[in-house]
Amino acid sequence: MSEPLVVVGNGMASARLVEELTARALGRYSIAVLGNEGTPAYNRVLLSSVLAEEASAAEIELRPVRWWQDRGVTLLYDHPAVAIDTAIRRVRLASGATLPFARLVLATGSQPVRLAAPGMDLPGVVTFRDLNDVATIRKASRAGSRAVVIGGGLLGLEAAYGLAKSGATVTLVHLMDRLMERQLDARAAAMLKAAVEARGVSVRLRAETARIEGASRAEAVVLSDGRRIAADMVVVAVGVRPNTALAQSAGAAINRGVMVDDRLETSVAGVYAIGECAEHRGQCYGLVEPAYEQARVLAANLAGQAASYAGSVLSTNLKVSGVNVFSAGDFIGAAGTEAIVLSDPGLGTYKKFVIQDGRLTGAVLFGDSADSRWYLDLIRSGRPVAPFRSELAFGRSLAGPLA
Repeated sequence: MSEPLVVVGNGMASARLVEELTARALGRYSIAVLGNEGTPAYNRVLLSSVLAEEASAAEIELRPVRWWQDRGVTLLYDHPAVAIDTAIRRVRLASGATLPFARLVLATGSQPVRLAAPGMDLPGVVTFRDLNDVATIRKASRAGSRAVVIGGGLLGLEAAYGLAKSGATVTLVHLMDRLMERQLDARAAAMLKAAVEARGVSVRLRAETARIEGASRAEAVVLSDGRRIAADMVVVAVGVRPNTALAQSAGAAINRGVMVDDRLETSVAGVYAIGECAEHRGQCYGLVEPAYEQARVLAANLAGQAASYAGSVLSTNLKVSGVNVFSAGDFIGAAGTEAIVLSDPGLGTYKKFVIQDGRLTGAVLFGDSADSRWYLDLIRSGRPVAPFRSELAFGRSLAGPLA
């Protein structure tokens, strides 16, 4: 008889887990997937495409409903879980119904951080995290409307790009001295700023939000230096924090995220966590690729195949505001490293490779990320690059058979 397995969370991590697990052990578990939103799992990376009307909500769904049905999965989207009772092994839903489980996977993701500044609760102040947010932003935005985006990370840039494409006048304000400071070095960030501004977004760096002003709704963002930026809408995209409330209700150990071991198991036996809500060896990744790696390891363990998660090389491989961007590893370069840089301003491309002890330890690609997977594999494997060092910056094809 199949064991009941409940997966709480219907995002990219849980979809990959179901895919991996049913490929390994179809029929071993009776799987139920719970989701807060009223839609099947979708690709959050493409939210800006929906905002910019380059794709529909249906087009970014990861799998059609039939795919889940063919694997025997009970898909309960729009059924939020509110509590977990590990003593009787049941999950309670917002509707009052309960589901039994033998094993439970938490893939609850994260929630947007709200700035501790006056005016954040005014109507017209929104976040950019899910399809509901996209619908809210699209309803409020119009050609000629004024939007201020707070935050120069990936989500902020994507929101700004989507709003600009819709015809809004967009100003992006960012606290730090460069965009995407966690993913890009100074030179790549400067090129990204130029590309974003070329797409109609005004970028203001070293800009701290002091408050949002407005009588009945948001009317302006006021910076700490006194500058006032008029706004019909304010999008806050300053980061996320792991959703841990359900894990706490289950008695699982929490630090910043839900703490897991190398098997992705929490401190509660039979309860696991993956994706943005999970904290492994002190690290909360908040990225898609580590979530997929965690899903693969957990699926193997649930299928009875011993597997261990040793952590992930931090990497970003995305299209930001229409520009291909990739970074991985130590792309800044610690003491004792050397850098190979290839830049072509005419083509709008920039590549930087950090080498230590004859091995690639970090990379940044801007404008051309065609060989990103190869570079990431080199970083992960620690394979010597000396045999093709002089061709490294030109990609795998020119590196030849030695690569």
